[in-house]
Amino acid sequence: YIRIPSTLSRAFLTVRSIDIPRTTRRFNQIMVSFRKSKSKKKAAEVAKEEVPEKAAPPEPKPEENGKADEGPAAKSEEKPKPAPAPAPSKPPTLDDIPELLKTMTEEKGEKSAAATKRIYELCDVGHKQNRVPMVCSGKWDVLTPLAKCLTQESGDGRHLACLALNNLSIPTENKRVMALGPASKEVIGGLCKVIAEDKQESYLCCICLMNLSFLEASITTILQHSPVDEGASPIPPLDNPNSLIRVLEKLLTNSPSAPKSGSGKSEGVRWACGLIKNLAKSEENAALFGQTEIPRCVVENIRNTTAPPSRWTSNSLEDFSLFVILNLAQWPVSKDALIGAGAVDVIKPIMSEGDLQGLKATMACAFLDAKWEDFPDGGAPASKSVSELMTNIVEKKGKDGQYAYGVFKLYTATKAYRDLAVSAVESGSANTKALATPSSVALCLQVVSDLVLAAVDDAEGGSKYVPDAMSAEYAVGAIEAMLPAILDEADPPRVSVQSEKAAGEVAQMLLTYSDISGTSATAKASAKKSADEIKAAGGSARPILEISHDLWTQYRKREGQPLDQFISQERGIEVDESGPLDFLPCVNSSGETSCTIL
Repeated sequence: YIRIPSTLSRAFLTVRSIDIPRTTRRFNQIMVSFRKSKSKKKAAEVAKEEVPEKAAPPEPKPEENGKADEGPAAKSEEKPKPAPAPAPSKPPTLDDIPELLKTMTEEKGEKSAAATKRIYELCDVGHKQNRVPMVCSGKWDVLTPLAKCLTQESGDGRHLACLALNNLSIPTENKRVMALGPASKEVIGGLCKVIAEDKQESYLCCICLMNLSFLEASITTILQHSPVDEGASPIPPLDNPNSLIRVLEKLLTNSPSAPKSGSGKSEGVRWACGLIKNLAKSEENAALFGQTEIPRCVVENIRNTTAPPSRWTSNSLEDFSLFVILNLAQWPVSKDALIGAGAVDVIKPIMSEGDLQGLKATMACAFLDAKWEDFPDGGAPASKSVSELMTNIVEKKGKDGQYAYGVFKLYTATKAYRDLAVSAVESGSANTKALATPSSVALCLQVVSDLVLAAVDDAEGGSKYVPDAMSAEYAVGAIEAMLPAILDEADPPRVSVQSEKAAGEVAQMLLTYSDISGTSATAKASAKKSADEIKAAGGSARPILEISHDLWTQYRKREGQPLDQFISQERGIEVDESGPLDFLPCVNSSGETSCTIL
């Protein structure tokens, strides 16, 4: 063996950018086992064959891009990281978008993927300010090229397009353009196709669609996606195996009963349930879900979990699944499917957990006609949690660490309270005492009266929160069901002017509500029946009615609402010598009289 001087050896190990002569490279390969160096041409071919990493790696430093050939010693220490040829060394800017879009649409393979990567970098977490201009400025159409990338066989371009679309779907302004704009068909169709083909990016597509579905105006359009060949007649979603609802159903039904946490399959199912949670908020969509296997699948997700509800994190599979059950349970068109899947027995134990999961389970059980005996501790926790939820929604506040007021709709909370009251009264009128607390009754009166003030043209004042018609209807239904407790007499019985005043004003408000245009026949009948019973009970003291009326009056004072709006308008009739005196028995219809006025 020939010994190489140490100084020469160190030179070979440290010099990286110098082109070492071929003979020296060959000599080093034989003597010290260095790897054979590749020529400049071979290095360029390797660069063309390299593809971006799946997670969109950081761009190489500018100084690394100019190396055409490195010495063998350097290559033995570090694997080269050549960037795709089309990518410029400088960070991309919005001005580069036209050229990048041209490359994405006209090129294929790595050139197209590299351009897609640059589009992704323009809207990544470090460039949030670019997201709205990229979609809403009208200067470029980035959505259609990104949607086309979703159909690529190359996983790199598809993955990068999913990442970019996810980032772009976050701003509220972008949601409307992406879900309802000119490119919506391509965007929703491309995302749906990736899910249908069970690609590894399926979970990213579910997240993107879930982001878009936070825009409630879009949820019907998204679920109605039912692609057909060009020129073919439309096919209803339930009759089309390629529709989004059937694709989601297939994803859930083909999932193993206990998919490995963190796997591609489990992530796809998890975020699909998150998407379904948002889509199930409309009755029209719930009617479609009720005709699929999806209700059974989400019930099974809860049944098969091994984690206790106290350990369920936000956006977990269990959290999403319970939300789906809650949203579907409130609609008559879909709740039967949940009852058939045994949902009540599965979620009933969760009510005792309290907190957010217990609240969701409580409301879902109320919607699913659970028996009053199924609610823990005589229904007191259920009454407290749902009443508190109604208050938080009306006052636009949330419960720390659990939810913001925007998570639940007022009609969901009021319907849950109405259904709890109905369940209680059906098991015995005495059970309504757990629900008919003065604060809860006053809140129901507030919801109804705020709608009345908003509907009456000549009414002064108003509420910061104008309830919808459904919320008012459910509040009236709750009042009717709680009447046995509301009208419970004082012990011992006594006459009360305050109770008489409260009864007259509440009854008048309910009658005014029943006359509002658009009030359903069921709500009108409930309001009139309640008004009659309340007015008839005004002769003696009714403590709960009195206190509830007082709380309601205090609320109206704070809001600057007119306090005489619901006082009976019965007024005296002024008369003079010329009449009208028809009320006297001696006066005929012509006004002639035989009586003498003294």
